[in-house]
Amino acid sequence: MSGYVGILVSDPCLQNQFTQVELRSLKSHFTSMRRENGKLTLGDLASRISRLKVVGENLSDQETTDFIAALYPNFNDEVDFESFLKVYLKLHAHASSRTGNPAKNSSAFLKAATTTLLYTISESEKASYVAHINNYLAQDGFLNKYLPIDPSSNDLFEIVKDGVLLCKLINVAVPGTIDERAINTKRLLNPWERNENHTLCLNSAKAIGCTVVNIGTQDFIEGRRHLVLGLISQIIKIQLLADLNLKKTPQLVELVDDSKDVEELMSLPPEKILLRWMNFQLNKSSYKKTVTNFSTDVKDAEAYAHLLNVLAPEHSNPSTLAVKDPLQRAKLVLDHADRMGCKRYLTAKDIVDGSPNLNLAFVAHVFQHRNGLSTQTKQISFLETLPDDAQVSREERVFRFWINSLGNSTYIDNVFEDLRNGWILLETLDKVSPGIVNWKVANKPPIKLPFKKVENCNQVVKIGKQLKFSLVNIAGNDIVQGNKKLILAYLWQLMRFNILQLLKNLRSHSHGKEITDVDILRWANTKVSNSGSQSRMDSFKDKSLSDGIFFLELLSAVQPRSVNWSLVTEGVTDEQKKMNATYIISIARKLGCSIFLLPEDIIEVNQKMILTLTASIMYWFLKQPVEEKPAATSDSENGSQLETLSNSTTDDSASESSVE
Repeated sequence: MSGYVGILVSDPCLQNQFTQVELRSLKSHFTSMRRENGKLTLGDLASRISRLKVVGENLSDQETTDFIAALYPNFNDEVDFESFLKVYLKLHAHASSRTGNPAKNSSAFLKAATTTLLYTISESEKASYVAHINNYLAQDGFLNKYLPIDPSSNDLFEIVKDGVLLCKLINVAVPGTIDERAINTKRLLNPWERNENHTLCLNSAKAIGCTVVNIGTQDFIEGRRHLVLGLISQIIKIQLLADLNLKKTPQLVELVDDSKDVEELMSLPPEKILLRWMNFQLNKSSYKKTVTNFSTDVKDAEAYAHLLNVLAPEHSNPSTLAVKDPLQRAKLVLDHADRMGCKRYLTAKDIVDGSPNLNLAFVAHVFQHRNGLSTQTKQISFLETLPDDAQVSREERVFRFWINSLGNSTYIDNVFEDLRNGWILLETLDKVSPGIVNWKVANKPPIKLPFKKVENCNQVVKIGKQLKFSLVNIAGNDIVQGNKKLILAYLWQLMRFNILQLLKNLRSHSHGKEITDVDILRWANTKVSNSGSQSRMDSFKDKSLSDGIFFLELLSAVQPRSVNWSLVTEGVTDEQKKMNATYIISIARKLGCSIFLLPEDIIEVNQKMILTLTASIMYWFLKQPVEEKPAATSDSENGSQLETLSNSTTDDSASESSVE
């Protein structure tokens, strides 16, 4: 990681202030500001740096200008990247002090669930996660020589260095995410193969909903313990909460009274559903408090004692509620859980200490083992009245995970609910097109007044029109009202704009000109044709793509060693198509493509997802240094393709490959 930082920044003091991800994002902002005039002076910077959220939210333009003028009297001096970073840090500290939250370092710029300022780990959490891994991966043929891991040692951080364990753990959490044929599982892996496994792991983790903004492959190789545990914690949490939805556990409908409440329940994040379930069961007991968190509200273990008495009265112990000492009560609660057959990954001390991660895991385990819900036909019939649109559900999932992968300030659980105040959409727009949001007129959550939400969403729509999105009859209030069709339409255009901008920003290839869907289609066909294959795709909705062969040939063309053709099927039956589709997605992620589609999207030839897959492969290939590109790709071949890209003026709407 430090090597990459050094490429951008030579000053060691600055290197210590930023992660590589923060530097990359700040570099993007700096380049965007400088591009407007070809250079950037201190005078320009004073007027433009307010586009950065931490500055624009807290300082007026005049305050920013005055602050910079006090530091640097000559506004005609040109600003290089390191000077920009120094100004940013000083403004950041000044802006943060204005809000009463002095910044410890620059990490307010990008937040992630896996980042921490103090690089310490919880030994109790580590022991819990190791026990979980030992339990769920004990039968794995490759890992059994390393398991069980000793929780009191640091062996976990050595074992993850080859990437295999984390890939396998992802598949435990969400089965089928990674095609295990794509994992490098030789006994001794070279650095390239280890890096491929880590890349596959990180891209797959993003695709199941983990936040990995500040984690790179080098962090695994170096065994950075807080980052490794942070990712493992997220993966295990996703596994434990997987059943907390109406699709997996329709009996949850018992928690609500009518179909309107069912829709509200469906929009809740899994942790909230788990809390609602816990309180639903506690209402059957004499416990009168409402549990609102998995920390302070459960520290005395009383709620747990009542919960387990309701779920498994046959194993109850009268002493549990009689004892006065919370630690002793917590021990009796865990004894009760043991008699129920619940595996426990926390100690009595973890309960009393209020460890939120471990307490959530404990309650989730109890729910999985015995949820105490009935299967009354009358209640479950509510579900039959609700729309079941698999396509909408799949698209919502793709856009949700994509937005979460960008490292916004808030993790979203449902795009139709969590985007309604406009704030996360503004943050996403700022990530995709740095500086485009006017933060001076944006309203920061929590937002109580409805018209403030409309103001945010009106700016979202205005920016969309500025970016030439098709937004006929869409107003900010449609987003506030949670109009599913219009929200999905906006998000698709935003996601598509993002990948086209990434391609355009590879200026050595596109010469800064717009990239179109037609360019992407032509590039893919040219790559496959030049590799000697007869395959081609006529458009992004070409039904022949369902067998996966074209994409395997494209992946092989951009990286010949990536595809093991002995594992490829003919793609005739549904099962063969699915095998090829899962292999394609894992190979693309292993190369470095950040993609969020499912195998079904390839099998059914989902036009939008096929475009993003092709564009992601193209982006990965074009950003590779020339010396790292496959030997089969000659300079003249690259030149002709890139000339085609830069000279293309075909309008998207004129091509069948355009996605509307």
